[in-house]
Amino acid sequence: MSQTNHNAKRFDTLLVANRGEIACRVMRTARALGLRTVAVYSDADANARHVREADEAVRLGPAAARESYLKVEAVIEAARRTGAGAIHPGYGFLSENGPFVEALDAAGITFVGPPASAIAAMGDKSAAKARMHDAGVPLVPGYHGDDQDDALLRDEAERIGYPVLLKASAGGGGKGMRVVESADGFQAALDGCRRESQAAFGDQRMLIEKYLTQPRHVEVQVFCDTHGNGVYLFERDCSVQRRHQKVLEEAPAPGMTAPLRREMGEAAVRAAKEIGYVGAGTVEFLLDADGSFYFMEMNTRLQVEHPVTEMITGQDLVAWQLKVAMGEPLPLAQDELTITGHSFEARLYAEDPEQDFLPATGTLSRFAMDLAGAGLEPSRVRLDSGVETGDAVSMHYDPMLAKLIVHGDDRTQALATLNRALAALDVQGVVTNRAFLQRLATHPAFREANLDTRFIERNEATLFAARQIDLEAYAGAALIGLHQLARECESDSPWDRHDGFRLNAPHTIRIALCDPAHAQDEDDSEAVVVVEGRREAEGSPWQLTLGGRTFAATLEPLQGDAVAVTLDGHRRRLQARRDGNVVVMVDPQRETRLFWRRIDAIDHGHHEAESTLTAPMHGTVVALLVEAGTRVEKGMPLMVMEAMKMEHTMTAPADGHVESFHFAAGDTVGQGDVLLEFAADE
Repeated sequence: MSQTNHNAKRFDTLLVANRGEIACRVMRTARALGLRTVAVYSDADANARHVREADEAVRLGPAAARESYLKVEAVIEAARRTGAGAIHPGYGFLSENGPFVEALDAAGITFVGPPASAIAAMGDKSAAKARMHDAGVPLVPGYHGDDQDDALLRDEAERIGYPVLLKASAGGGGKGMRVVESADGFQAALDGCRRESQAAFGDQRMLIEKYLTQPRHVEVQVFCDTHGNGVYLFERDCSVQRRHQKVLEEAPAPGMTAPLRREMGEAAVRAAKEIGYVGAGTVEFLLDADGSFYFMEMNTRLQVEHPVTEMITGQDLVAWQLKVAMGEPLPLAQDELTITGHSFEARLYAEDPEQDFLPATGTLSRFAMDLAGAGLEPSRVRLDSGVETGDAVSMHYDPMLAKLIVHGDDRTQALATLNRALAALDVQGVVTNRAFLQRLATHPAFREANLDTRFIERNEATLFAARQIDLEAYAGAALIGLHQLARECESDSPWDRHDGFRLNAPHTIRIALCDPAHAQDEDDSEAVVVVEGRREAEGSPWQLTLGGRTFAATLEPLQGDAVAVTLDGHRRRLQARRDGNVVVMVDPQRETRLFWRRIDAIDHGHHEAESTLTAPMHGTVVALLVEAGTRVEKGMPLMVMEAMKMEHTMTAPADGHVESFHFAAGDTVGQGDVLLEFAADE
């Protein structure tokens, strides 16, 4: 075991070697314990929330993580400069970096986490599997060997049987991980995983495991101290994932029996003690439908989803970490830990689920949550965020903005609270997955806890289905759009009004509304509705006609972005705004986004033939997959981009050929930049 944990000592200053919500979270807990806090930052984070909240902050370097947050020497120098006696790594970056822990040992700085030997034991996934086998922890069939020859890996995949899971041996967090359904896609998946693994971990080694078709992802929170004590703080179900990264988590796991909970918990503690673990860690299992469970990996750090465990146990796990790092014994023994109620966590990402979860960037023009207005108890709802109104969301880091955590007396109550809290969360200026989270949380299969790790793929048809036209929603959007249009008028003159004013005639305006995903689909007539509005006299209701139905409609502005829309006597309170040409309406059940435009507005954009491909996000070109002049078929991969640690493949929009590329591998591109010239076959 490392000197750091054997010789743990009291410290009065803590440096947090991370950013975002986890840095803010750790610093708040540290201050509550009477510690002085130090933040570190890159140029991209010079004005970030974690910097503003710290007692002191030290610049590490440029925006790129490898030149700032991942620079061991710079982090240690920041600790020396500020007199920090300990460093908390958060999660990600240096949190599972053994050489970093060894460097802290040499510098006499306490690492708030496990010893380097434990990180090494679990950091190499192949070696970890072997140790867990020796410790009697059940494993999924797979290949964990050192020989990384392509042909051997293909043969091993055939031996295990498709589908298989390719996984970075040094990885975690879903990076360098892909499901391969058949031999035809193996080589392309292997190449992609190696690129991601090299970029994220500096290591291309892969392991292969049998991919269970409908398992649940259940993980156990463990904690160990330097006095030989170890406990498990029960389990979390993290089955709802996209791209192998978690989206919704809950604790305790639905349907868990007391014997199975004890068996998994004891196996997790056994795994931790096998490697001499100290601090907070998570042992992850695949749980099959028959109750069998298999060790996947151990994350040797605090997990993003740890707040759901805090909610059901009433324990502050960051405070536990700091006390253990000071050499204190665990605050509680196993028989003193209990479960109370149920908790959910929803991860709010800056990404567009309708565009294959592409990461999004921008400036948060508003980031707030009105608990009182939504009738929510502050003790039941927690928002862990690293951003505030006015903050910029850059391309350089993970796209997670915040975590929304709720608690209820049981799963049903907690889920109802989650839905209301999601509706109360007001985020503007950056595209997020908030509406998608609402669809997940209200999905019948999720309400019934019919979970597995392919939940999103299995329910894709309903989660992403083109929605039925809701006449009341479209009528409300038309009214809100008109109201916003009128508010934008800077003059009192009736001649400057944009709401269809006519002299000595009824106000009349024609509006087209459709799902934003189909805004450029000229032939998608079913997604477009025409609305006519007429107001006979000032103050009287609008008469809105659409879909063969006429509504008497009024709109009452309330506080902030809240409005009350009344259609034929049915009054609904909504949060409503207009983002460009999109009207956004949010209530506790759903978020509705509709593309809004005047019918007489001319839009030539969709008449122009697409001869270029533009970057859908800020990022870096990873690879060009074809040469200029190569003839390709529609859907064929042309180039690979990377942003926020995720890869995105650009494909041919039609049969044709690439005339030229404007960027090379390694180049940085901005959202909207023209990537290549493409000539489609006539």
